[in-house]
Amino acid sequence: MTESVAIVGAGLIGRAWAMIFARAGWDVRLFDSAEGVAEAALPLCAEGLRTLAANGLCTDPEGAAGRIRSAGSLAAALDGVDFVQENGPERLDVKRTLFAELDAHAPRDAVIASSSSAIRCSLFTEDLPGRARCLIGHPVNPPHLIPLVEISGAPWTDPAALARARAVYEAIGQVPITVLKEIEGFILNRLQGALLAEAFRLASEGYVTPQDLDKTVADGLGLRWSFMGPFETIELNAPGGIADYCARYTGFYKSLAADPAPPSVYEAPATEAILAKWQPPDDLPARMDRRDTRLAALRAHKASQKD
Repeated sequence: MTESVAIVGAGLIGRAWAMIFARAGWDVRLFDSAEGVAEAALPLCAEGLRTLAANGLCTDPEGAAGRIRSAGSLAAALDGVDFVQENGPERLDVKRTLFAELDAHAPRDAVIASSSSAIRCSLFTEDLPGRARCLIGHPVNPPHLIPLVEISGAPWTDPAALARARAVYEAIGQVPITVLKEIEGFILNRLQGALLAEAFRLASEGYVTPQDLDKTVADGLGLRWSFMGPFETIELNAPGGIADYCARYTGFYKSLAADPAPPSVYEAPATEAILAKWQPPDDLPARMDRRDTRLAALRAHKASQKD
């Protein structure tokens, strides 16, 4: 029997989830509270699936598109589904209201996952009768091209629900990781935040232009990080592995950690100093398309190089 998923919220993230589940053979019910949005998303999903196919990331785009349909109501979207992926606005009040509805109407054995990028699951599920099946399934934008999904539960989330979510995300071709203890921002955004803060400080204080800083990541750190993480990176940078690296090189990192970039790096005048030198070309949609094309090519390359 074909499994089914309710995608609640049909914006960029919701449409990406719809493509991911449909590509993996699931029946997809797409719902959005704004009138006409779910229906308008269907051709966009079909176009996205054809783009994936052109890059070797979808074998049957027309079949996948045919498995996505819009639902006229939230109840219709949830009726009989095996999994729910919520993609509402990143606001606590909205999450609380929406999860109360999802918990009331989704089948009792369905896992309910939120795409929240920073709001902890415990903040909007505590009072729900079915809180044990609620969790975070945070993707990375754009999810159909970047496969990582962060799974994070509340203290009361059933381990079986976490295991079920991880199995589902693996089965549909994503790369799930489990956040072992609740923490604000989860894992990816905390790592990204640490790098961003130092990037803002270095560029705003005149140590490097923002353009050259981007090159430092794209053509330096990012080349290694595209296929291995920071722990494996340092393990391979010292003859004796991680312990040897720590003994040799962490003096500088300790001094850096003692003087972190302050919150003011995200405010004027720091941001004004960066923007004065940034001056990007006025073709944001075209650059987004370029990003997605290159991500698709990189994803296909990585898939072909699996150990």
